[in-house]
Amino acid sequence: MQIRPFATSDEAAIIDLWNKCGLIRPWNDPHKDIARKLEVRPDLFLVGVEGGRVVACVMAGYEGHRGWLNYLAVDPDHQRRGFGRLMVVEAERRLFEVGCPKVSLQVRASNRAAVEFYRKMGYSVDDVVSLGKRLVSDGAESPSTEKT
Repeated sequence: MQIRPFATSDEAAIIDLWNKCGLIRPWNDPHKDIARKLEVRPDLFLVGVEGGRVVACVMAGYEGHRGWLNYLAVDPDHQRRGFGRLMVVEAERRLFEVGCPKVSLQVRASNRAAVEFYRKMGYSVDDVVSLGKRLVSDGAESPSTEKT
C-alpha cells in the first residue's frame, strides 16, 4: 500500500470508504468535513492506495498543543493486513516531524474493536471526559450520547 496526501479526486472514494466502515453519522456532513480539513493542514490528510484504489485513510491534525487522529478507515476487504497500523504510524511520524508531543483521539465507547486496536498500538485511555459543542450544524441533530 502506498500512502500519500489526499487529492481532491479522492473525495468520492473516501466518502464511500467512510460509509463502508460505518464512520458517517447524520449530523456529520462528510463533504464539509473534507472541505474543512483541506483548509487546515491538508498535508496531514493521508490516503492509502493499493492497486489504484483508495483502501485506507486517516485525518491527522496538530494545533500546537497536541495532535489528533480522526476518520481512520480501512476498507473491510483489506482489514487485518496491517494497513490501519501503517496509516497510524505514518500520521504519527508526520506529527512528530512538526514537533507534536502527544497524539489524542476519540473512539465511540461502543467500538470495542477500535479501542483494542489503539491499545495494541500503545495508546491508553486518558482520564478525561470528552465534551463537545457544535458551532455549526451540518445536518440532523445527534443523540446526546454520541455527539462528535
